[in-house]
Formats: sequence, structure tokens, C-alpha cells
Amino acid sequence: MTIVPAEAVSGSSSVRTARKTATGETSTETPPGTPVTAPAPLAPRARLFPSLAAVYRAQLSRARVARIPLLFVATFQSVGIMILMRGVVEGGNEARAVVAGSSVLVVAFVALNLLAQYFGQMRASGGLDHYATLPVPPAAVVLGAAGAYASFTVPGTALTAVAGSVLFGLPLTHLWVLVAVIPLAGAALAGLGAALGLLAPRQELATLLGQLGMSAALLLGVLPADRLPGPIGWARDLLPSTYGVEALARTFDARPDWSAVGLDLGVCAAVGVVSLAVATWAYRRAAVR
Repeated sequence: MTIVPAEAVSGSSSVRTARKTATGETSTETPPGTPVTAPAPLAPRARLFPSLAAVYRAQLSRARVARIPLLFVATFQSVGIMILMRGVVEGGNEARAVVAGSSVLVVAFVALNLLAQYFGQMRASGGLDHYATLPVPPAAVVLGAAGAYASFTVPGTALTAVAGSVLFGLPLTHLWVLVAVIPLAGAALAGLGAALGLLAPRQELATLLGQLGMSAALLLGVLPADRLPGPIGWARDLLPSTYGVEALARTFDARPDWSAVGLDLGVCAAVGVVSLAVATWAYRRAAVR
């Protein structure tokens, strides 16, 4: 048996190391005595409500400058419609329908039409990539944007309802129900607008769908239901804003049927949950493409 000196072994190891260095190869061997470090822990998952509040504040500050002129247009449009309808409608159920429909139309103009255009523009310009890199849940992005746009409808909707009540001689006693009508109708219409903007293949199509949705809210919400033909009346029942209009119109009665008002608001809330869920799914779908 031949005994190999330790110096020869260490020398051959040095030669192999020199050869690997010369040929550009990297050694995966860990030198003896090197401490093994554990991987750094991941950051905690962002919670929904803090993320929602952050997105809401960011969208609110952005929309404050860009959307206030359009809010004036929406309010002026609704008040103008009521003035025009005053010439053909004198009172009764028709007056209640006109005032309630015109008030909710402000919500439809901002929450449905403008939000569809906003998300369509973000998808076309690559703006969704910015939100996709943020550590926030997709639901926070959709809910924050929808809440910000719906918040801007509060003064216009209240002003339209008060002006319409004075114009048609309707009582102002129960207009406090707008506290429930605006957020619930706003959630339903904002979810629909966000879904249209995110699912539209092109920005121009998102703008078109938003305009068509607002036009449907105008024609099917402002006109009295008993004046509409049967098939169009069915389409009116499918529009999310219809139940907000019905809830507000019922409160103009001398003795409102609060159970029917609550049922309409409940349907509006259910539609809002479904539409926002669809918008969240559409955001995930658009963000990964």
C-alpha cells in the first residue's frame, strides 16, 4: 500500500481550486466553519382595511382636482332634466319618480360612467401595473376607487333631491334616507362601472359602455315605471340603480312603507356586493395580463 503525504493532498486541492478559478467555474462547497444563516422572514401580508383606507385617500385626493368640474356637469344635467319634466309632470307618483331618478342619476354619472372610463384608461395605459406591484389586496384597489368616486356624488345628489322636492312640491321630511341610498346605489353602480372598464378590450369600448350605462340609468330611472312598455320595464328591473330610485321615491309619500323601502335597499346592497366582487375578479384578470 502506498501512503500519500498530506502535503500532496493539499497541493492537489489547491491545483483544483486554481483550475476552477482559471476556467471561471464557481464552487458550491461551503468552507468549513462558515455559519449558516436562516432566510429573512417575509413582510406580513397587507391587511384589507388599512390598504383600503390608503387607496381611498389617494383616489380621493386625485379625483378632487380632476372630477369636480364633471360633478357640476352631472348636477346641472339632473336639475335641467327635472325642469324639463316639470312641464309635462305635475305631481303624484310621476313627480316622485322624476325627482328620485334624477337624484340617483348623479350617482350613475360619476360612479358608473366616470369609473368605467378611469379603469379603461388605466388598463390601456398600463396603470394597472403600478397597483399590481403594491402590497395591497385587489379588493382594496377596487373598493378604494369605487368609494372615492361614489363619495363625490354626495353633494350633487343631495342638492338635486332638495331642488326637485321644492320644484315639484314634495316633502323634505324623509330625505335623510339619502344616507343609505347614496352609498348602496353608489356601490352597485361603481362596481358595474369598474367591471365594464376592466373587462372592455379597448379604452374606447370602456368609454362607450360607461355612456350606455348612464343613458340606461337616465331613461329607465327618470321616466315613470308605468309609462314604460313591458320589455323595457323588465330591463329596468335589471338595472342596479332602479332599487335606489324606488327606495327614494317611496319616502316622498305622506306615510312611507318602510318595509318596502328596506327591501329595495337590501336588494341594492346585494347587487352592490355582487358587482364589486365581479369588479375585483376583473381587476385580478386584467392585472396579470
